[in-house]
Formats: sequence, structure tokens, C-alpha cells
Amino acid sequence: MLNHSQVWRRQFACFTASLCAAMQPMLLRAEEPALPAPLLAANAPAAPAMMEPPSGPVTQSIPTDPAQNAAVLPDPNAAAPQPILATPSQNVTLNLINRLVQKGVLTHGEAADLIQGAEEDAAFAKAQAQALADTQAAVMAQTAMPPVEPDSEEVRVTYIPESVKAEIRDQLRAEVFTQAKAQKWAAPNSAVEWTQRLKIFGDVRMRHDVFMFPAGNNNSGVFPNFHVINSGAPFDVSGNVFSPQLNVDQDRERNRLRMRLGFDVDLEDGFTTGIRLATGGNSAPVSTNQTLGSTSSGNSGSGGNFSKYELWLDRAFIKYEASLLEYANLTVLLGRFDNPFVTNSQIMWDEDVGLDGIAFKINSPWPAGLKTFLTAGAFPVFTSYFNFPDNSPSKYESYNKYLLAAQFGVEFKITDDIEAKTSIAYYDWKNIEGQLSDPFVPLNASDAGNTDNSRPSFAQKGNTYRPIRNITPTALNGFGTTNQFQYFGLASKFRQLYWTGRVDFNHFEPVQISLLGEYIKNTAFDKADINSTAVNNRTGGGAGAFDGGDTAWYMGVNVGKAISAFDKRGDWALAIGYRHVESDAVVDAFTDSVFGFGGTNMEGYTLNAAMALSKRTWMRMAYMSATQIAGPQFKTDTFLIDFGAKF
Repeated sequence: MLNHSQVWRRQFACFTASLCAAMQPMLLRAEEPALPAPLLAANAPAAPAMMEPPSGPVTQSIPTDPAQNAAVLPDPNAAAPQPILATPSQNVTLNLINRLVQKGVLTHGEAADLIQGAEEDAAFAKAQAQALADTQAAVMAQTAMPPVEPDSEEVRVTYIPESVKAEIRDQLRAEVFTQAKAQKWAAPNSAVEWTQRLKIFGDVRMRHDVFMFPAGNNNSGVFPNFHVINSGAPFDVSGNVFSPQLNVDQDRERNRLRMRLGFDVDLEDGFTTGIRLATGGNSAPVSTNQTLGSTSSGNSGSGGNFSKYELWLDRAFIKYEASLLEYANLTVLLGRFDNPFVTNSQIMWDEDVGLDGIAFKINSPWPAGLKTFLTAGAFPVFTSYFNFPDNSPSKYESYNKYLLAAQFGVEFKITDDIEAKTSIAYYDWKNIEGQLSDPFVPLNASDAGNTDNSRPSFAQKGNTYRPIRNITPTALNGFGTTNQFQYFGLASKFRQLYWTGRVDFNHFEPVQISLLGEYIKNTAFDKADINSTAVNNRTGGGAGAFDGGDTAWYMGVNVGKAISAFDKRGDWALAIGYRHVESDAVVDAFTDSVFGFGGTNMEGYTLNAAMALSKRTWMRMAYMSATQIAGPQFKTDTFLIDFGAKF
């Protein structure tokens, strides 16, 4: 019996022979008319059955008689074979087989076998395609998109014309560029929106200063360094050693660095926040200078030898600005911020001092060039340590210090090129003075008095001081001859009236000539009361009557521009000023830290000259001569030169 491949080879040979036989008479009778019968007729006679293949091996003999080799032509008068399809099909292959059957090339059996074989091949190809599709589906499942939500409408697109693709591409490009332009992250020469609300600024300054002490200063131990005494363990005044002393006779030279870096952020809707970091040799409020190669408080084990320097949080605040009325603008500050009060010199406030607390300012521009301003605030100066005293289970009552202040000022034009500005302020310092403690007997330096917190946590020099520990003489301290561990507080209260005045002549613009003046009176000063407790600022080499005062004033002339206003190379400024600051007119912790080596109880003059080296760099030279007003002789001359850069 023939196998499958042999059967198909036999059928293919029969099909070829039959096709050749059919084509030969058609070629010979090409000019004869076509058969009138339809190719696919419903009543066509049945085609002869397909010859069954032999059961044994297939052999083919070639006839030797030429007559046998002649093709046997079909009878043209015979009825056409009946087609396998009653009506035409949409399948081209079936129509072709049908026509071959009609022409007698194929029998019905051969046609059926061809169709069956084609269907089997199609089934095999379909199985292969399904296997390939299953494999592709498994691969795509690993990177499949998230499933469509049940309530969403699924859309399947099997083909997208190129014109539609181009339209989608142009639409997406337009949307992306619209968003980029709105958010300013792809436009040329622009930045992301939030960066435009951020302002970064800062400055770097190098300084060389020289402090010179003329001959004649009293170096016999009459200038106690109260800041050092109050910053450490209490000093035993019954001992035979000097208390920490100020330098009054040895010249000093220093190279100093100042770096400040700040950020202002516009929070929109009137809100702004700001942060500034600064250098500093310590946490003193009056200086951001770092002495190069310096040690800390004389300790050779800290600092120097190219040690790294510290950064301090110098400013951190939230600001709100709004318009109240047609002629009023409100500013509110909360945190640590620049001094909001107007000043013309540094006799009360050093330029580096920042105030903690809350402040508000109302500016009111009026017709005819008149402007008024009102500034007020409350500022914590000192808050007691939470666990004070550490070495006692029974804690002491809090001793907190505050500053309450207000200032009112007016700006107006005298003529078209002459402007004036004046203000009056009142400062009320709560609990700033030292308080005498309850009587007690300290057995060692660790024993605390209940008013120890009334001593100043920072001081320069000049204010009058008094002892604040009421130590009871007993046998435990040799009846007052030993263990006299003492701290010192301010001897005077402070409530100050503060006037400032300024007149600007702008006739020679861009050169401006300014006349400056300030006057301060400490209305809480009581000389008689202070005389009974003061330990310094006395006449007769420090042992006589109290000689301190309550008044401070300043007069000065500025020509040119302020350094902060320098905006091009060649800008310049000249200034000369004279000051008189008595011992207890202002709190010495916050006044000028350079003149007279900082503090109060000094008078003298200052010369300044500055020039811009470029738009953002400048240099300055200054000379100051200071003499102590009350108490033993103390004079100092200061020379400094600055190189600064700002951004």
C-alpha cells in the first residue's frame, strides 16, 4: 500500500499529465469558439470518478508505438464535467480547482484530495501560528501595561495611518513645549519656577587690624574682664590672685576673615523666609570675624595650626508684608533678623547684631514727599537654663530678660535736593540688671546662688558691675575671708530715650553729603544707688567715688556712597565721626566691637575711606582713637584695612 508521500507524488504526476493533455488541444484549437456551457452550472453532468491507485508498487511504462504517444483529445460534443461547487466561492483556490474539474483536468476525487490536503496544511500552519502567538503573549505579559479599569472603555487600534501618527506627534510636542514654557524648565536663559523665588547672597571680607596702646595705661589690675569671670566658674575674690584682666599695654595684630552666606525665599502671598550663616570666633552677638590661627580663650589646645573654623546660624526668620490702607504698608518679622531700628552709628547697636523675637514696622508715604514709620517689637535677651541649678534637686525660679522697644520716625524733603530723616525711640530692658541673691554659703565653686542668671551671659567692657552673691560670713568661710565665690551683674537698670537725625545733600549726585547725629539718655540710671555697689569705673585709680555716666552722643559727616551701595568701579566714600559714650548709657554687650576694642565708657574720633575696586569688590581703611572717660587711664588706637567681595 502506498504511503502518504507516494500518494501525493502520484497525484501530482497525474495532475501534471492531465494538465498537459488538456492544454495541448486548447493550443491546437485556439481559433475555435469557446464552449457555450457555463463553467459552474448547477445542472452540469457529474465528473467521472477518480481512478483508484494500485495497491502494489507504482511503475510507469513508456509506449514504443508512436500512435500511443499521440494525445487523446476530448470529445468536443461531450457534456462538460460537473463542477464541485454549485456557486462561485470567495476563495480563489477553490474557484481554480472548480474550473480545472469543469475542464476535465481533475476528477472530483482528485479535487477533493487536493482540498483536504490544503485544509490539513492550513490546520498545521494555524497550529504553528498559535504556538508563536502564545510565546509572544508570554513575553509581553512580563512588560504589560496596567490593566484597564473596569469602568473605562477599552479601545484597540490595529493600524494607525501615518497622517494620524504625525498629528498625534505634533500635538504631543505642542503640549510639552507649552508646559515647559509655563514652568520655565526648557525655555532658553530661564530657570525652573521655584528657583526664581530663591535669592542667594553673601560676602567675604579679609581684615588686618592693629590695636596700639599708648604708654601710661594703668596695668595694675584695675580692668577686670567681667565676661571671662561670668562665663566660667565664679571667681574667689578672697584669694591672692588677680581676676581675669583686659589687655591694656601690649599691642596686637590680627588677620581676620568674615564669610556670610544667605538665602531669601519668596513664599508668595506676602510671605518671605530667610536664612544666613556666618563665621565667628565664638557666639558673640557683635562680631562675625574669625581670627586666622587663633586659639579659643587662650587655650593653645584649641584652634591654630590651620584648624577648621565654625559656622553659626546668624539669621533665620519669617517675614510678612502687606498693604493695610492706601498710605500704610505693614511688615512683620518673626525669628532672628536684622536690627529693624534706624541708626546712624554704632554707639548703641553694632552692625552685626541681630535681634531675636517679633517685630513689626508700618511705613506710611504721605503727599508732598512726607513719610512716616513706626517700628516696635519684643525680644528675649536671656532665658534660664531649664535644669538650673544642675547640682541641686531643688530648682530656682526662672530669671528671664526681655527688651521691649518702639521707634517713630519721619522723612521729608527740605528742598528738591535736601532730605531729612529723624526718629525717636524708647528701649526698656527688663531684668537686664544684676540682682542680689538670697543669703547663702557657697562651699565650693559649684554651689549656685538663686540670682546667678542675672549676670550677663556676654559682655565687652565699660558698663558698671556689682557683686550679685550675698555670701554669709560663717566659720565655714573664715567669716568672709575664704570661699568668696562671686559673680558680677550690671549695676544699672536701662531704659533709654534714643534720638537719631540725618540730613542728606544730593545737589552733587551721585556724590551725597550727609550730616549725622545721635543722642541717647539712660533714664533708669541712678548714680547714687550705683555708687554703693559699683566695683569699677571709680576715680583715684579705681578706689575713689563712682564716676560713670548715662549719656551717649555721636556726630559725623559722610561723603560719597555707603559701601553697601557701591555698584561700579571707582565708587568711593569718606567719613569722619566723633563719639562720646559714657559707662552706662547703653548696654556694652551690643555696642561697637571695634572702637576702643569694644564697649562703652569711651570717647574719640573715627576716620574712614573706602573705594570700589569693581562692581562687587571693595577696600576700606579706618583709623580710630579712643580714650576711657571714667576710671583709670585707658587709651587705644586702632588701624584696620579691609578687602571685601559681595555677591
